[in-house]
Amino acid sequence: MIKRPKSIGPGSVIGITAPSFGCAREPYSYLIDVAIENITKRGYKILEGKTARLGDGIGISTDPKVAAMELTEFYKRDDIDAIISAGGGELMNETITYVDFEELKSAEPKWFVGYSDNTNFIFPLVTITGVQGIYGPCISGYGKVFEATEEDAFALLEGTKNEFKGYDSFVKEPEKTDESEAEALDDTEPEDDLFSKPREEILKVLREYRFELNEKKVLTSFSCDGGKAVKLSSGDKVSASGILLGGCLEVLENLVGTRFDRVKEFKKENKDIIWVLEKCEMNPMSYRRSLWNLREAGWFDGAAGFIIGRPGNFFDGDMMGVDRFNAVTDILTPIGAPIIMDADIGHVNPMLPVIMGADAHVTAAGNDLNIKYL
Repeated sequence: MIKRPKSIGPGSVIGITAPSFGCAREPYSYLIDVAIENITKRGYKILEGKTARLGDGIGISTDPKVAAMELTEFYKRDDIDAIISAGGGELMNETITYVDFEELKSAEPKWFVGYSDNTNFIFPLVTITGVQGIYGPCISGYGKVFEATEEDAFALLEGTKNEFKGYDSFVKEPEKTDESEAEALDDTEPEDDLFSKPREEILKVLREYRFELNEKKVLTSFSCDGGKAVKLSSGDKVSASGILLGGCLEVLENLVGTRFDRVKEFKKENKDIIWVLEKCEMNPMSYRRSLWNLREAGWFDGAAGFIIGRPGNFFDGDMMGVDRFNAVTDILTPIGAPIIMDADIGHVNPMLPVIMGADAHVTAAGNDLNIKYL
């Protein structure tokens, strides 16, 4: 059995620690303050770790040993009821070098929330320690008006819902085709720069911020029976039942073959896995290679299904004929499990929080994604 942490509620203590990036610079140094305001108004107490706002590390919040020590301490402390990571990042793999997941088995299970680089903790938390974790917004994600994503994250923490639907629209950013265009998109005059304004003006804007949804969601689902990926029509329904597992591909591909790779052992006890996968910055080729890597490592053998998050940076593009669809279907079709693509999971807002390690029944009908926890 994969353990589900106890639900929390008003009066509970939420710890904020930075095992990856900390809230050391704008906008995160402002967003964390608004997030703490919002969560405190909801009735929670906040315990902010010493690493939460640090930025003295090399590519990480601080010394990985220090980050790991605080993460482990927070997880084991009886006076902290749940943990929300300060942020994503790049080098949390160095933090988990110093985390003993076997030791955490003796700790009281508690919710850990984060995504992207936090896959480094959530994935072995599930596969080694045997505890569920929430793949959802880091602390800066709550530094705005609470909308569906934030409410759903707290519904998981509070145990008030067991069925979640995807969202109708999302934020589609302009694609950056080359360095000069990227620089042009990022070029703003100082007087137009929010973070050049007085602190209270900045906080006022962030307190009122909502996602600027500008694109309708379109799910694309495939049936992969008989070694062929068949794109389903809008009237068709695809479904799968199993344990949700996965996270950010940039992280997962680096865990393969390390001492944190216990997937084969995990699968002996947990037969039906629905892989929930998304990426951050991969191009189409690296995306395809990453999936091939996990497939050839045996991770996907016997999978019950795949939920693939929106790709973001090459949503409409391709690279020598490789696009977001065939990067996935050409590699995963031999598994013979259904594939749901462009789901509301990962780096493109709004993201649907997911309990990794939970038994669930997943359906996609047209553009509607539904996850029901069992």
